[in-house]
Amino acid sequence: MTHGHSPAEVSARLSVPQRPGHLRDMIYGAIDGAVTTFALVSGVQGAGFSPTIIVTLGLANVLADGFSMAAANYSGTKAEVDDRRRLRRIEEEQIADNPEGELEELRQILALKGLSGSVLENAANAIAEDRDKWVEMMLVDEYGLPPASPRPLAAAIATFVAFLAAGLVPLLPYLFEMTQAFPTSIAVTALVFFLIGTSKSRWSLAPWWRSGLETASIGAIAAAIAYFTGAVVQSVVG
Repeated sequence: MTHGHSPAEVSARLSVPQRPGHLRDMIYGAIDGAVTTFALVSGVQGAGFSPTIIVTLGLANVLADGFSMAAANYSGTKAEVDDRRRLRRIEEEQIADNPEGELEELRQILALKGLSGSVLENAANAIAEDRDKWVEMMLVDEYGLPPASPRPLAAAIATFVAFLAAGLVPLLPYLFEMTQAFPTSIAVTALVFFLIGTSKSRWSLAPWWRSGLETASIGAIAAAIAYFTGAVVQSVVG
């Protein structure tokens, strides 16, 4: 997607505060929701249990596992935020205690970006005049942190909503008491996997159909493992 490059357009675009995206959270939640729920449906179906049990276990899985994933994502993202705050404090203390040493680090970072001579010195001194921008640059270029700080609650909500939306799809044929519930569940879940993959291709260079088939294949493998595991357990236990 292209955008304008006039001075006003560039200024307006760069003046918007950077915010972390939640594409990863949504894709991760949707794929996991569809995989785990359909794997459960396949496993229970393979074991020969009734549709009522499938619906009960499926709904419990969607809610419990979805919340668990969201909570785990919240905790992990919160840990990233806490680590960012810790490193920021370290950099602020080092700049206060040893400004010349930190200024040398800044020079070398800018040198790695291709600056040299008086341009390098002027750029380093200009950045060092703004303490916040100096610290932010050190966090990104010295510690490898992303420019925008993550948002734990938003990441958790994105994960849970995507998990819930995709995870309910394999259960729909059973909720509506269709006569061919399992084949229909296979079809609609495969479609969900394919649509997730094609949506994901918007942010990659892979063709939409290849991304869709790749994601659908992942779901098919998980479902096949669960189905045959359930069938084997049923034959052994009786």
